[in-house]
Amino acid sequence: MKQNSKLKIINDPIYGFITIPSPLIFDIIEHPFFQRLRRVSQMGLSYLVYPGAHHTRFHHALGCIHLMDKAIKVLRFKGVKISEDEEEALLIAILLHDIGHGPFSHALEHSLVGGVNHEEISLKFMHQLNDEFNGKISLAIEIFTDQYPKKFLCQLLSSQLDMDRLDYLRRDSFYTGVAEGNVNSERLISMLNVRNDEIVIEEKGIYSVEKFLVARRLMYWQVYLHKTGLCAEQVLIKAIKRAKYLVQQGEDIFGSQALLFFLKNDIELNNFNKKELETFAKLDDFDVIYAIKMWMNADDIVLKNLSRMLINRQLPKIKLKDKPINNAKYHVELESFMKDHDMTAEEANYFVFTGEANNLAYTTSDQPIKILYKNGKLKDVSKASDQFNLKALSKVVTKYYLCYPKNNY
Repeated sequence: MKQNSKLKIINDPIYGFITIPSPLIFDIIEHPFFQRLRRVSQMGLSYLVYPGAHHTRFHHALGCIHLMDKAIKVLRFKGVKISEDEEEALLIAILLHDIGHGPFSHALEHSLVGGVNHEEISLKFMHQLNDEFNGKISLAIEIFTDQYPKKFLCQLLSSQLDMDRLDYLRRDSFYTGVAEGNVNSERLISMLNVRNDEIVIEEKGIYSVEKFLVARRLMYWQVYLHKTGLCAEQVLIKAIKRAKYLVQQGEDIFGSQALLFFLKNDIELNNFNKKELETFAKLDDFDVIYAIKMWMNADDIVLKNLSRMLINRQLPKIKLKDKPINNAKYHVELESFMKDHDMTAEEANYFVFTGEANNLAYTTSDQPIKILYKNGKLKDVSKASDQFNLKALSKVVTKYYLCYPKNNY
């Protein structure tokens, strides 16, 4: 009776009813480490541009496990051997692939923990959970780190056409209302197969792959790299940077215990141990938002105004260019701001700044998407496709921006 009570059904707005497939996976979802993802936004500050984009990493992880379950069933139907242990390990690995995200996901990826990406923190969480669950996550870790002999299993987790991307494109499209990102994940999954220990797409699925890659490119420009979203994230990063500077100078500023720990200490991968992990597990969007609300009344003029800009959505003006920003233009804006607000260059740089955004929808060098023809031949999708656009998608497109406060600052 106890086991059956753990086989829950969850109603998801994208896929309908999602079934939690095993008691172990239920227990992992119930763990506080995973429940934290309910309080970590999937798309950072994109809700300042798209008001509906308030979904979380928790939503995304459950969507991924649903798609992985479908992919396993499709591959088994086509004669690909995946054992029950491998199945559960794959589902656990995709469930936990983003558990290492900090507040606002990618927005603060390197701000609170220096030079450590979320995949590395995810792995640390997985090892900790493995200890707590008596080694039952070992195989999931092996697949997640690409140490398992069957390489195609890792490709389902992490590749240019994995369950992660299939979920986030469709989910983010739904919550933002940007229809261009609405990929047909069911069609793509139904076209999956395995050849030479690699995930491939059957020939009939080539048009779905083309649409998927175009959708990915459009979602990056329209959503993930939207200029207002870029600007908001930079202001958030600079607010955290300023708070960290003030705390390390001995200033007393408001913050939760977990947030202050990462502001006071320079944490990197080599000193990210059990204590740091357990503190990180207490950190989420709410710590940062509440701190920023309190920082609106800070004594420091820089921190105060960066916080007000975020909370009141009075963001700097941003200009996007195809070429690097003219240095003279940047200095004109910087000096004007310094003069108008009686700030030093160091202080003004928090408000007037440049940056760049890169968009690469597809790369031919890193695990290319291969099309399987009826005669058994394999071909890179960029060569198999008759769409000229796909070749263009394999080139990095860089846009440069200049941010500076509006007149109503």
